[in-house]
Amino acid sequence: MTRARTRARAALLALLLIFLFVQVAAAAPAASADGERDAAHVVRVGSKKFTESVVLGELLVGLARAHDTPAAHQRELGGTRILWNALRADELDIYPEYTGTLARELLARPELQDPRELARALEPLGLRLSAPLGFNNTYALGLTRARARALDVRTISDLRDHAELRLGLTEEFYERKDGWPVVRAAYGLAFASDRLRTLDHDLAYAGLLAGELDVIDFYSTDPQIAAHGLTLLEDDRGVFPRYDAVLLYRADLERRAPAFTRALTSLEGQLDDGTMAALNGRVQRAREPEAAVAASFLDERLGLRVELRAPTVASRLRRRAVEHLTLVGVSLLAAVLVAIPLGVVAARRRRVGQVVLALVGVVQTIPSLALLVVLIPPLGIGAAPAIVALFLYSLLPIVRSTHAGLTTIDPRLREAAAALGLPARARLRLVELPMAAPSVLSGVKTSAVINVGTATLGALVGAGGFGQPILAGIRLADTSLILQGAIPAAALALLVQGLFELLERALVPRGLRLRSR
Repeated sequence: MTRARTRARAALLALLLIFLFVQVAAAAPAASADGERDAAHVVRVGSKKFTESVVLGELLVGLARAHDTPAAHQRELGGTRILWNALRADELDIYPEYTGTLARELLARPELQDPRELARALEPLGLRLSAPLGFNNTYALGLTRARARALDVRTISDLRDHAELRLGLTEEFYERKDGWPVVRAAYGLAFASDRLRTLDHDLAYAGLLAGELDVIDFYSTDPQIAAHGLTLLEDDRGVFPRYDAVLLYRADLERRAPAFTRALTSLEGQLDDGTMAALNGRVQRAREPEAAVAASFLDERLGLRVELRAPTVASRLRRRAVEHLTLVGVSLLAAVLVAIPLGVVAARRRRVGQVVLALVGVVQTIPSLALLVVLIPPLGIGAAPAIVALFLYSLLPIVRSTHAGLTTIDPRLREAAAALGLPARARLRLVELPMAAPSVLSGVKTSAVINVGTATLGALVGAGGFGQPILAGIRLADTSLILQGAIPAAALALLVQGLFELLERALVPRGLRLRSR
């Protein structure tokens, strides 16, 4: 056995052991959770990617645990539709919602104003609605107090005379039926495309305070409004409906977790606008953990003691690393098994190859967030849609590099192999693929490094990974939290690149390595 073969087998064995370790580590929590579900139903709580929703989600988790009901929180999932679809698909049990969103965006029945009417409309869908929690978090448009005074702007109608203003709107508000489209139509607003941009809610606040934006959309319970003395414009035409906070949950939860669903009534009417804004402020401005804020509220208002389970930084990092490696490892392995044969077919059959390269190229142009959302209905939330999306994005570099490696082989080498009497499969295995190995490995390495970065978006669909602290850090404008996800992700990308460099040295003969550089 030659040294090259020994090194190759050692490298492959090391990669296999790493992959198996990741799978075992990822399966252990799942097995524990399954056992817990057998003993008592784990209430699956969801929340949207803004602070108020996360705080309410932690309130629900604390309430469940105070009544001896296991609960798990899928934090900071994407937009409203992601949670709505997950609830209906039995991927979630409960999440906080708003009456205006239910009536106008989800049910498309704006005439339903009373929560009791909404509850009756939801019954055929197998869903239940709690009574309002006590606060109305409606949409609003606003600007800084100094800018409002300088322009003498008091109402949304006044914006018609100031087409020069720079607007920053959240993507969801910009697209929603009860958001910017209805405001623009009702008030006759016309802003040029270069005066309006869409961006994250918390980044919009930063842009407003920095003077880079003039007008943004608000949630009326945002703590930044009072903290920075911002001015909300009067909705003088009454476009925005009431957005009373409620709890939306599956009807079968009453059977699976009866103590918890009975306890939901204790939250009704307990949170007025000021209280909710104060809770949001403790998280966003005082940097208190959402779970701690929720626990103190339950203790002070309802007399419920909740034991906080605060993981250490090391344990969080370890869990995120396992989640991230699972997303990258599974998707990359699947892509290698599919893309290399596709690259071979593309190289051997020119017309088929053009179609294959075009298809994988088109997949690469689909926005990652859009692809994740499309995959949720058939696959649910969690790791599955993230892995499939990463698999699809991994195909192009590997297919293209395999195709390039095979089509650039000197024709004389093929002729010599054929003259020796080697059949086509033998020529591919013994001559062509070894010659193309540097190019193939380069494509796999490119896909692996790209996957490490792209996998951070998996947090938007509940897949975890290093994207979770990054999203939370953006929401809270907390640089240290962002770095807890960004630095390990960058380090992992460098580690992956280094491993593939070693793998190339082990698998590719020195002569081919020298010639490929």
